[in-house]
Amino acid sequence: MTENTGISYVEGDATAPQGKGVKIITHVCNDLGGWGKGFVLALSRRWPEPEAAYRRWHRERAGNDFGLGAAQFVQVADRLWVANVVGQRGIRTGSKGVPVRYEAIDAGLGRVADRAAELGASVHMPRIGCGLAGGKWSRVEPLIAERLTRRGIPVTVYDH
Repeated sequence: MTENTGISYVEGDATAPQGKGVKIITHVCNDLGGWGKGFVLALSRRWPEPEAAYRRWHRERAGNDFGLGAAQFVQVADRLWVANVVGQRGIRTGSKGVPVRYEAIDAGLGRVADRAAELGASVHMPRIGCGLAGGKWSRVEPLIAERLTRRGIPVTVYDH
């Protein structure tokens, strides 16, 4: 646990969250409807629902809130949810830099915090936005602290 953030860091698999009670596994998706690299593969090996829900959410985006900063909550077990947070624009690093969008992650984490508070849930995640999205943990960690742990929501970050 780091002193100032209230985030617990553990070695392990974020698709097998530790502890008791209701849990929300949170991860970052792109805004293109693409699912297929990184942490999402581990999710899909365990549960088909988050991918199916994300693809449907993207396909029907004309009539819903799909877009940067949105969050979709998919129940995968009795006390377990997956939050698909749209926090990256596209999938490649290009002229506009890396795909991660910190403001979108921030907005999405706000939605996760609201749902966690509603459910009395803890939040579990890999180092979101820092793998294929190209983000820096030094920018993401304060967003998690601000949106979640300062509201008293327990957060565990898994390093695989």
